[in-house]
Amino acid sequence: MADGEPGKPRVRAFVALEVPGPLRATLADHLDRCRAAAPAFRWVPPDGLHVTLRFVGSVSPEVLDGLRGGLRRLEGQAFGLALEGVGTFGGRSAPRVVWIGLREGTEPAAELAERVEAVCRAAGLEPETRPFRGHVTLARARATRGSPLPELPAPPPLESWTATEFVLYESRLGRPAATYIPLERFGLIP
Repeated sequence: MADGEPGKPRVRAFVALEVPGPLRATLADHLDRCRAAAPAFRWVPPDGLHVTLRFVGSVSPEVLDGLRGGLRRLEGQAFGLALEGVGTFGGRSAPRVVWIGLREGTEPAAELAERVEAVCRAAGLEPETRPFRGHVTLARARATRGSPLPELPAPPPLESWTATEFVLYESRLGRPAATYIPLERFGLIP
């Protein structure tokens, strides 16, 4: 899709469920231990932990406004979520991404992701080709070919929570990690 004029400002965005502060705090120590065990990976700062519903990409402010309008009209029920089990994308011998999966809430999260996808298409975005896989990214490989993943410490027991909203974020790339800025929050019906 042609999106805006060349040279015009663009916003890199995504739609996600926020991991609540107490859970991020619980995972902070775990991420520090993982960082020490696997320095060949870029570990996500605790404030960046989320469950992506749809990566939007770099879009013009006009497309972003259309997306916001559609997300405001999207209705959905609040639902429970819980995290458990570390996995990888790209295989354990050279993974690209290390993640923790959803133990609870997979189905309602997938349904919400489907409805967000419909809003994205209505806003003029190309269809997402990858299926939704509910997870929280913990780390990405620094090298494009990936590095072997050493044995990681087991994650701590994590409390479940209720997703009462989803968020449209701006993603600003930078070092040591991207910064995610909430642009707008959209409530889910309790």
